[in-house]
Amino acid sequence: MPKEFSRIDRIADQIQRELAQMIQREIKDPRLGMVTINAVKVSRDMGYADIYVSLLTTEELTEESESVQASLDVLRKAAGFLRGQLGRAMKLRMVPHLRFHFDTLLGKSRRMDALINEAVGKAPPVSRADGDDKSERED
Repeated sequence: MPKEFSRIDRIADQIQRELAQMIQREIKDPRLGMVTINAVKVSRDMGYADIYVSLLTTEELTEESESVQASLDVLRKAAGFLRGQLGRAMKLRMVPHLRFHFDTLLGKSRRMDALINEAVGKAPPVSRADGDDKSERED
């Protein structure tokens, strides 16, 4: 029998969905870029929720980037407002404190992809050796 999701996991998923909508609709600060919520981790005692966000841009961002710091600053200042809205939307008795972090996983995956492409090159994929390809058959 598959393992069921725990209550904490279900709450984290719902917080992620609700926050994504609230940030898009409620926060009108121009310093806030296109923010994506990648993950939410709620502590076991529901005291804190760590929210990992990334920004959609064409440039490579790090945690020290100016746009990242500005967006995190806006989100951290709006954390109290967002927490109150979450309490109303989710009807929770205890709403965790929100802590926003920049998710570096996207940059790491881009770097890893570049390293793989550099090692393997841009060679075409290996063709199948069993002769099932229609272009090789003669009818």
